[in-house]
Formats: sequence, structure tokens, C-alpha cells
Amino acid sequence: MTDQTPETTQLFLTAAMPCPYLPGRQERKLFTHLTGRRASSLHHLLSENGFRRSQNLIYRPACEGCNACQSVRIVADAFAPSKRFRRVLRANDDLGIEVRSATATSEQYDLFKRYLESRHSDGGMTQMSAVDYEYMVEDTPVQSIVIEYRLRDHPDQPLVAVALTDVMPDGLSMVYSFYDPELAHRSLGTFLILDHIAQVRAADLDYVYLGYWVKESPKMNYKSQFRPLQVQRGPLGWCLLD
Repeated sequence: MTDQTPETTQLFLTAAMPCPYLPGRQERKLFTHLTGRRASSLHHLLSENGFRRSQNLIYRPACEGCNACQSVRIVADAFAPSKRFRRVLRANDDLGIEVRSATATSEQYDLFKRYLESRHSDGGMTQMSAVDYEYMVEDTPVQSIVIEYRLRDHPDQPLVAVALTDVMPDGLSMVYSFYDPELAHRSLGTFLILDHIAQVRAADLDYVYLGYWVKESPKMNYKSQFRPLQVQRGPLGWCLLD
């Protein structure tokens, strides 16, 4: 098998599809496969340039006349939680946290389906089968983990949140996360990000990668609340969001 290197990586362009974030716009993605012994180094290099992993593919938006999708990351050691964030941490201090290998379970899938049906019922992911979910979690050529969050003091210790995360040389990249939709009062989505910040700091690393931020998209506004936040701006590299 021939190793992939940045010099020999072949990039592909998808066909235009309706944009999931901005109505009336079309999206296209530039992507390549992550294979070979150098998949991890290629993953890190392309992530530094605004790419995002999905299973054994890594991609970035390449939309004609639009650059609204911008890759963002939190500067972990400079992050100071606001009063609201501290309330979220207190509300979830009864959760047990376990870092596991990237292995799918039926318990995770059941929670995943309940989350999608409640929060994203009009999205394409609602059609994912248990096998599709298994591929999403386990089809990874890089170092990935699953972080499970359970109610520690409950007799059954039910699973309430899951984060699929890539381990980067300089931090953690949150690939996909989901949680119990009946526990909205806990702000679990926010808590998962706060916990990743804590884990990055404990490991003496630098960043939590949050994927793409779209300024004009209401569903993406939450990411801009985690400051300091850096935005990948092409040739300018990573710049602090004003």
C-alpha cells in the first residue's frame, strides 16, 4: 500500500447540494480519504487548514462565492467560564465520565436515535441504522475515543450523553456529540464542551476543535460564546475571533 503524503494527496469535489445552514444557498465539499500509516499526520495537517473528519474522509466546504463556514477552536488554557458556564458545571457535577475506545454500543445507538428524533427530526441522520452508527463511530483511521456521561448517583447509572472525539497532537476535536433530550435543563451540549476544555487543560494540550461556525446561522451561534475562540482564515492562519 502506498503511503499518503501531503504532496501526493488527491482531493475531490462533491456535487452541489442545498446548504444545511443558510437557506437558498448551495454547498460543495473538497475531500480526500485518510489511509495508510500517515493518516494521523495528514489528519492533523489538514485540520490545521480548516478540514474536518467524517469516518475515513476529511473535508472542508468549497462553496462557490461563499466562505461562511469557518473552522473554529477554543484556546483552552485562556478560557475562563462565565457565570452561566459555572452554573452548567454545577448542574452536572453528579455525572460520571468514562473515556472509552471508539466502539459503538446498542445503548449509545438508542440514545443517539432519541436525540435525533427530538432535536433533528428533519435531518438525514434520522435514517441511520445501528450499522450506520457503528460505522460512524468505528470507521476511523486516526486515534478516536468515545466519552460516555452517566448519572453517577442514579441506581441504574443511565447513559445521558456521548461524545465521539478525535485525539489531536495539540488537543481534542469534537466529531459528534448527542445527549438525552429530556434533560434540557442540564444544558448537556454546553457541558460536553466545558468538559472537553477541562480534559485538554488536564492533558497540558492547547485546543478544543469545534468544527465549523457559521456567523449567520442561529444553530451555530453557541460556538461563539466559548472565548477565546480562534477562526481559521486560510492564508492568515488561525486568528482570534473579535
